[in-house]
Amino acid sequence: MANLLRQCLTEEGHHVLVAYEGREGLELARSPGLDVIVLDLMLPGIGGLNIAETLRQEGNRVPILMLTARDAEEDIVRGLNAGADDYMTKPFSFDVFLARIRAVARRGPVSSPVSYRIADLVIDTATRHVQRKTRSVALTAREYDLLELLARSSPRVLTRDAIIQAVWGFDSDVSENNLEAFVHLLRAKLEYPGEPKLIHTIRGVGYVLRGDQS
Repeated sequence: MANLLRQCLTEEGHHVLVAYEGREGLELARSPGLDVIVLDLMLPGIGGLNIAETLRQEGNRVPILMLTARDAEEDIVRGLNAGADDYMTKPFSFDVFLARIRAVARRGPVSSPVSYRIADLVIDTATRHVQRKTRSVALTAREYDLLELLARSSPRVLTRDAIIQAVWGFDSDVSENNLEAFVHLLRAKLEYPGEPKLIHTIRGVGYVLRGDQS
C-alpha cells in the first residue's frame, strides 16, 4: 500500500518520502520542508497515534492525514485528538485520497524556526546563511539541506537511511558511502582544526548534530 501511494503521489508531481516502521517514520516526519504527513495508525515500533502526539508536543505543525483500517468512532476521535488534521479509512479511492491531500496542504505553510543555534553554530533558515563564531560558512545546496536536517533533529540521532531519504529522496541511488563523503565535506567546512566537533557519528546508527565533544 505504501508503494502504491508513493507511485500515485509521484505521478501527481509530489516528492515523497516513505517509512515502513514507526521510529523511522517519526524521524522522517521531523524533516524540514514537509507539506503533509500521511500516517498509518498500525505501524511496527511506534504507533501512529504516538507519532502524532509526539510531533504536536514538539511544536511540529505539518498537517497530518491519518490513513487507517480502523474506522470505529472511538478510533477516529483518538486520531483527531492526537493531532491529526484529517482521518481517512480504508478502503478508499485514490481520487478521494488526492483530494484530501490537497485539502490539508492548503492549510498554510509549515511553520519553522527562523534560526537554529547549536553551540557556536547559527543557521538562518530564511536566508540559508550559516555562521560559526564570527565566520560565515559557504555550503552547497545539498550540504545545507543535510545540515538543516541534522539541526532540526538535534539532539536526536538520525539513521543513515532516514537522512538519505530526507535529503536525496526515496528513489535516490545515494549510498551510505556517498553520505559519509558528504558528511566529511560538511565537517571540513564546519569544524576547523582546534574547534569542538559538531557532527558526531553514532557507530552502527547514523549521525547527530550537537555541541558536546563526546
